[in-house]
Amino acid sequence: MTRSDATAGLPGSATDTRALVERFLDELRELAPLAVWAHGSLGGGDYQEGRSDLDLIAVLDGPVTARTAWRAGRLHARLRHEPLAAQLHCTYLTPGTAGDAERRHLTWAHRQLFRRTVTPVTRRELHTFGLVLHGEPPGALLPPVSDIELDAFVVRDQREYRRLLADRAHLWDQDVWVDFGLLTFARATVTLREGRLISKREALDLLPALGAPVEVVEDIRRRRYGQRAEEVPYRGELTRLFLGPAIDDLVRTYG
Repeated sequence: MTRSDATAGLPGSATDTRALVERFLDELRELAPLAVWAHGSLGGGDYQEGRSDLDLIAVLDGPVTARTAWRAGRLHARLRHEPLAAQLHCTYLTPGTAGDAERRHLTWAHRQLFRRTVTPVTRRELHTFGLVLHGEPPGALLPPVSDIELDAFVVRDQREYRRLLADRAHLWDQDVWVDFGLLTFARATVTLREGRLISKREALDLLPALGAPVEVVEDIRRRRYGQRAEEVPYRGELTRLFLGPAIDDLVRTYG
């Protein structure tokens, strides 16, 4: 596969993204990946250059050792001056570990190496609309996710993580928590009701019908799609007042 073939699925206007992904794939050759996939907004068709993260998965022949971690860290350090490099996140799997939902895999994100799981939502995204940047498609290396596994994870995530965040008032002065909380709730609702995944754009369209504060939803839309933002008084409090009871209802219904 040539570099132009690998990035053919990227948005045509995302020139910095294309350059970064091509440079990353070049650097990654020293680890001889079996596959590299994009998920999240990049795979789902709602990618906004400069705002969205570049969410990638690399499958290595394995095993992932301390030396692998050192080589991966060095690789990402070489990219640090590239535009958008801070938004490139990559988790490193092997065929033998890819199906373990509880396993924490080597990950580069937020300018550091650590370990985290590949959630059932991410795995379902990869099977549904994962973008193949190199090598084998997800179906060849990644076990499928059952509806039961997906629903159980979504309910647990809303009950044990998102609901607790709604009670932490100090977080909700930040745009990232407002956006993250509302969009994740809308996407979780559709997954549990209809068994499918939706984009962030679709989530924004749905939120008013779910009872979310319209002025906050429109503020998120303007910021996400490059329009002039407006001050929304009590934005965080409005979001928390909606999300707490809404999550409780969702968990009661599907938990």
